[in-house]
Amino acid sequence: MKTKNLFTVAAISAGLAFGVTAQAKEEKHEEQTINSSDVPAAVQQAAQAEAKGGTIVRWEKEGANFEAVIEKNGKQIGVQMDANGKVLSKHNEAKEHKEGAKY
Repeated sequence: MKTKNLFTVAAISAGLAFGVTAQAKEEKHEEQTINSSDVPAAVQQAAQAEAKGGTIVRWEKEGANFEAVIEKNGKQIGVQMDANGKVLSKHNEAKEHKEGAKY
């Protein structure tokens, strides 16, 4: 009977440890709003090229990457770039904030 209890305690402990680790990892990827003066020139130039008539309404930083939120035709699009200005992804900001999903 003690072996069964020991196994149960070990399984629960492992599950809790995994949950805390996954949650800590998720927190590292939170977006942080930053000023345009904190964005490298190459990233700003790439964002302006992506905007093409739209307006950059805010800048965000997630890890080592930057995100320009561009308002164009009444929609907000997030364009994620690396520190060199290479576009990594684009997504609808409204969907990201409502559902947490990117497309």
